[in-house]
Amino acid sequence: MAFNKRSMHFEQYDEKAEMIAFFTCGGCSGRRVYRLIKSIKKRGVDVIHLSSCMQMDNYPKCPHIDEIKKTITDAGIEIIEGTHH
Repeated sequence: MAFNKRSMHFEQYDEKAEMIAFFTCGGCSGRRVYRLIKSIKKRGVDVIHLSSCMQMDNYPKCPHIDEIKKTITDAGIEIIEGTHH
């Protein structure tokens, strides 16, 4: 809903922007990320928003966040930290 309304961390997108995918890391250790990045990159994804809960203080800190970020940036995809919180 935040993306559709262009609110919070999605304010920068105009009406032509599309959400291509929505996925989870697959649990520790983020094992799904590499495979999913490879798949969605074929669809033209150039930005990935990391969920706010991965970074908020009131949630357990993701112990693999640095590796997940590296996987994404190594694929040449920009990271924006935050979604709807």
